[in-house]
Amino acid sequence: MHKRINSTLLLFLFSLLPFLTQASNQAYNEALEELRVELPKIIVADIPTKIKISIDKEKSSINENDSIWVRVNTQNILAKVENRQVVFHHIFKKKRVLQISFQNKNYSRVINPIPLWLSILPPLIAILMALFFKEVFSALFVGLFSGTLLIYSYQEASIFTAFFKSIFAISDTYILQSLADTGHISIILFSMLIGAMVNLITKNGGMQGIVNKLSKFASSPRSGQFVTWFLGVLIFFDDYANTLIVGNTMRPVTDRLKISREKLAYIVDSTAAPVASIAMITTWIGIELSYIQSATVQINITESPYSIFLNSLPTRFYPFFTLFFILMLIILKKDFGPMLKAEQKCRKESNSSDSSEPVMVSSELKEIEIDKDTPTRWYNAGIPVLIVILGTFAGLVYTGWDANIWNDTNLAFGKKLSHIIGASDSYLALLWSSLSAVLVAMALTLSQRILSLGKAIDALVSGFKTMLTAILILVLAWALADITKDMHTADFISNTLIASNVSPFLLPSFTFILSALIAFSTGSSWGTMAILYPLILPASWALCHSAGMNDLESMNIFYITVSAILAGSVLGDHCSPISDTTILSSLASSCNHIEHVRTQLPYALTVGFVSIFAGLLPAAYGVPSWILIPVGFTLLYLIVKYAGKKTE
Repeated sequence: MHKRINSTLLLFLFSLLPFLTQASNQAYNEALEELRVELPKIIVADIPTKIKISIDKEKSSINENDSIWVRVNTQNILAKVENRQVVFHHIFKKKRVLQISFQNKNYSRVINPIPLWLSILPPLIAILMALFFKEVFSALFVGLFSGTLLIYSYQEASIFTAFFKSIFAISDTYILQSLADTGHISIILFSMLIGAMVNLITKNGGMQGIVNKLSKFASSPRSGQFVTWFLGVLIFFDDYANTLIVGNTMRPVTDRLKISREKLAYIVDSTAAPVASIAMITTWIGIELSYIQSATVQINITESPYSIFLNSLPTRFYPFFTLFFILMLIILKKDFGPMLKAEQKCRKESNSSDSSEPVMVSSELKEIEIDKDTPTRWYNAGIPVLIVILGTFAGLVYTGWDANIWNDTNLAFGKKLSHIIGASDSYLALLWSSLSAVLVAMALTLSQRILSLGKAIDALVSGFKTMLTAILILVLAWALADITKDMHTADFISNTLIASNVSPFLLPSFTFILSALIAFSTGSSWGTMAILYPLILPASWALCHSAGMNDLESMNIFYITVSAILAGSVLGDHCSPISDTTILSSLASSCNHIEHVRTQLPYALTVGFVSIFAGLLPAAYGVPSWILIPVGFTLLYLIVKYAGKKTE
């Protein structure tokens, strides 16, 4: 009885910690009276820290022309007051005392910045745990916990307090923060709606109808993989839609043809971002053009961002080589590494009725068996899937519509459409199309009296449930990404690798590797582009001119560097177990997530090496792309032919 009371009391006291801390901070701020000093919640060494001082005009007689002496340890800064505020940046390299003096009032606080090199630990711990223990939930949580513990260990004097604050921060800061993002909520809702639609069109026999129709073209493992690859290339306008639609639609077909879930997940994952990153009408265009523009304004390049995008397309070797590499694996019917073992195991288990080993199929996403008397009409699944595809495209055009662009006679049709889709709201388009598909699937099911209303609703709810595992992983991955952002993990990687002088001809290859490392650590290709475009592109321009290159030669390196950032971010995204598209590929294919990462990694790295040595390096020295792309294709063909082994 006493133990129960003591435990309850402890839990109650721990729950009050955040409120007690908040109260003490409020009292401390009130004690400053006319001065209010605002510092970032997280201060990292070697990163500029914004310090904002607000002055209460009712409690102070300060004039607009007055100044405030700021003392950081032994350094004095005379800061001018503007609009009763003083804002300046200071770089803390190690533990320092921040002192502010004003009208005989003193503010003093010990600043203990987190060493920048520690920022690599949270994603590194998560990645290593995921790879070695093959369990993604605990890996993400431990990575998240290690990050919050590091943050509060440098803020609190007591490790005991830091421990419990880190626990609270996981839930009330990072998880809630990731869920508060409207884009993240849109992805969750879209995933749930897609899961519901797929479950319903499976239950009403539509999926089986598609399987029967595709059997004419997908009659063997090779043709089944080719159809999957073709659908992945066909749905080019958004990587999320590509992953979920192709994976969920083709999974029953590939299962019947004895193609492993790992191979399906690889084809789905490796035809999503690569296609979206090179197609001229995708949801990536707008975001990339804005990143390019943020860099060009720094170096006064007059060429438009869209023109830079078009000129960089021929040197986006990794996406092109990835799509060709998959095709060679399919045509030659060969695999190597962990993928070969996965394919052979799938063939053996599927062919052996007395196999004692369980087939690796997610219990939450396994197919629902339909009644024998359920009609298998392909259009009950085909129509909703087409609505998702066409509806997403229509939504992109609608949300990005600009009459001035459309009526501009100087722009070609393709450029007009690219500008419109680039300015669209992809999340809204995905939500509209997926909800419309669910409603149409319900109408088709009920109008043909295939299922009763109750059973149709049950099918939708069951479809929602199938996505809960992936949603949990996504939320943890987003929270971990916020940790790496707050701790400036990308800055650590960038500063470490950019510190040495690099030849202009080696810069694209170096940038490709750097981009891949950052995307691998953060799990975000878009985040990587946001970091590197404004950082690397101006550096490449300055580096080329400092090496004596003229503008034409410098622009060649500039274009290739633009390509290298995007291609490297896609490579890192493919290799990272905390990437959202990698997670969604595992989900849509109902494949064990760690097995998907483990089997895909050798393939992605192989294409990455070829992209450097047969693409970026010679391209920087002036070899044209129309020579390099066939050379790269030939090398990949030879690798598959001589390093691969027959799956059968």
